[in-house]
Amino acid sequence: MTTGLHEAVADDLSEVAPGFLRLRVPLPFPPGEVNAWLLCGPDGWTLIDSGIDDEPTRALFARVLADPRLGGQPVARLLVTHFHPDHVGLAGWLHARTGADIHMSRVEWMQARLLLNEDPAEVVPQLVAHNRLCGAPQPFLDLVERRGMLYPKWVGPLPRRYLRVKEGDELTLGGSAWRVMIGEGHAPEMICLYCAERDLLIAADQILARISPHIGVHPSDPCADPLGVFLGSLLQFEALPEGTLVLPSHGDPFYGLHERIAALRAHHDERLERLMDFCIEPRTVMETLDVLFRPLPLEQTGFGLGEALAHLRHLVGRGELDLGLDGERWVFVRR
Repeated sequence: MTTGLHEAVADDLSEVAPGFLRLRVPLPFPPGEVNAWLLCGPDGWTLIDSGIDDEPTRALFARVLADPRLGGQPVARLLVTHFHPDHVGLAGWLHARTGADIHMSRVEWMQARLLLNEDPAEVVPQLVAHNRLCGAPQPFLDLVERRGMLYPKWVGPLPRRYLRVKEGDELTLGGSAWRVMIGEGHAPEMICLYCAERDLLIAADQILARISPHIGVHPSDPCADPLGVFLGSLLQFEALPEGTLVLPSHGDPFYGLHERIAALRAHHDERLERLMDFCIEPRTVMETLDVLFRPLPLEQTGFGLGEALAHLRHLVGRGELDLGLDGERWVFVRR
């Protein structure tokens, strides 16, 4: 079942720069839409990201591929910034329709392929156990078991072949050179692209204008510190010119790169301070949601737990919180 927003798919195609188009692709879940980018080159168009695999999104791209603004030129390359469903979901369908190869970083490709081939009978009990350790309420544990694996719901089958993109590669897109920069924390090896000639940064989900990218601990790697990785990864983007036009995956293009990075750092610092004050007594991950977020609907509890756990793990790594076990639940307390 889709939301009204997703049913009202519109061909929202606009020009960012000569030979450079933005397509706003609706999503049936927050944040409501994702940006796909089209750059025209001598051999055709490069399409960056795709939205999820469902009938409305297929219909949207069928119209876009026939749009006269593409000048009858084919899609020659599919570049996927990272493995999340709103970015890779329709890539397999687009590959089959256009014949264009999928370009991804190695880790993102392998993560997508892995998740599409996981056995739900093994994965779902692990998800339930992880959320129980976080102190999630029984109604949410029941929901996790009932809805099963979400990834294959939104991501279509991928081909067995891909072309690797890595840190420092230089790609010629739209007649200009773009340097590959790897963002981390939100995803393990997310492709961002910087064009010095045009002073443009395709920032994927690394730097968003109005919201912080989701930084969460995944149940398959429960001791990770994705927040520390994310904050460290921002350093390379701070070295780009302040006048860079940032093209994020969600929301409108914006100026003010350095100011936005500073705001992201301040946002996470403030959350860490809240947790330090709250964890003067032992707290479960679930209990910390009350001080980090507005009340979340049940179906978004997992995102909240992942984000809260990322901040708690970061504080454990800095030696400011201790982690213990109270029955079947993790508890965090200030040292």
